[in-house]
Amino acid sequence: MSEEKTYYGTGHRKTAIARVWLKPGQGRLQVNGREGGEYFRLEKLLRTALQPLELTGNLGSFDVVAQAKGGGVVAQAEAVRHGVARALLGFSEELRLPLKRAGYLTRDPRVKERKKWGRKRARRGFQFTKR
Repeated sequence: MSEEKTYYGTGHRKTAIARVWLKPGQGRLQVNGREGGEYFRLEKLLRTALQPLELTGNLGSFDVVAQAKGGGVVAQAEAVRHGVARALLGFSEELRLPLKRAGYLTRDPRVKERKKWGRKRARRGFQFTKR
């Protein structure tokens, strides 16, 4: 029995986290047990999740299995993209430079700022009445 190699990568964007496995296959995407097109209803989000494979020319050679949670669907699609890019590094370290240049290896660190005391929200003050 031949052992198929799987590659793992974790992707993050804001509060979305995606655990991604790449397996040799025909280029199918499965997210949370559903087909990629069914989970990411917009074609744009489906393409976003598979951008690293398209950039490196591996679109039809790997099946992508992902578990995504947190955030919204756009953040989850970009977290899957980040995870796919990281998993591709396990496949070939030579892909680091093109993936890095495209910005797929950079984690998006933006998160909601905490509410501060003496304020209505993080930065917005309470309404001021002069008279």
